[in-house]
Amino acid sequence: MRLVAVDIGGTHARFAMAEVTGGKVVALGEAVTLKTAEHASFQLAWQEFERISGGALPPAAAIAVAGPVGGDIIRFTNNPWIIRPTLIPEKLGAERYVVVNDFAAVAHSVAQADDAHFLHVCGPETALPDEGAISVVGPGTGLGVAVLLRHAHGYHVQPTEGGHIDYAPLDRIEDQILARLRKRHRRVSVERVVAGPGIVDIYETLASIEDRAIPHRDDKAIWAAGMDGSDPLAAAAVDRFCLSLGSVAGDLALAHGSKALVLAGGLGFRIRDNLVASGFADRFRAKGRFDAMMAAMPVKLITHPQPGLFGAAAAFAQSYRD
Repeated sequence: MRLVAVDIGGTHARFAMAEVTGGKVVALGEAVTLKTAEHASFQLAWQEFERISGGALPPAAAIAVAGPVGGDIIRFTNNPWIIRPTLIPEKLGAERYVVVNDFAAVAHSVAQADDAHFLHVCGPETALPDEGAISVVGPGTGLGVAVLLRHAHGYHVQPTEGGHIDYAPLDRIEDQILARLRKRHRRVSVERVVAGPGIVDIYETLASIEDRAIPHRDDKAIWAAGMDGSDPLAAAAVDRFCLSLGSVAGDLALAHGSKALVLAGGLGFRIRDNLVASGFADRFRAKGRFDAMMAAMPVKLITHPQPGLFGAAAAFAQSYRD
């Protein structure tokens, strides 16, 4: 079956033709990226993709959206679009459709991507298990968390709000990061530290420890300076981020009873070399009496170029597999 796969964020909406059969994605076409600001509605963006494609679109749609998908109306934080799922057949001509959260789509992508789309981070260099739970963790603007449960008859994706569990510092520096955050937040979640914007508080805490007076820099500037090595303090903040991410990822895998963990998202891919060279692996497995169990767990990074589109199509394939 041919369908249109869509991945909608705040700034961009990506479209691609896909083909599914037997519950799996067998082909994904080239992605077309449209700016949400240049189209007044999702329906108009859909029509633009139809124009670019040069023909009528198939009556099937797989749509991944950045945000909650429950309820009669889906609203977006950073663009004015709304989606009323019950009107999709009328507005888009899609008689069959699925709408999933964007990180649930990523977990579907993990379930169906082949081994060539995974990069080894730590643990044994083995393939992802065919059965059991796999934690999927994605540091980005927030911290996406899902559980992929593989079983003899296929798999199930369970979206979670694991990014909002409590942050637990493990050393003096992290105690100070927490103290800084507690001045603004009554409760500090892991997302405040191990999502992209968290690098600002890490950086400014390290500056305070070093007794440096530095101007405020946004997260993009700190990430850039830390990754290219132009600012040693920013580089130290990136290393500290990797340490904290290792701790959080290990906690989530332990809580999920997982046999493996997959990191996802553009930020994860950008810091892949830092993850391997940092103390991420030590922090991931440092779980007391369960050290040996954690050390035996493969940790990988998904490198598929369009995990949102591929995962949306995979979610559709699972929903209409019969």
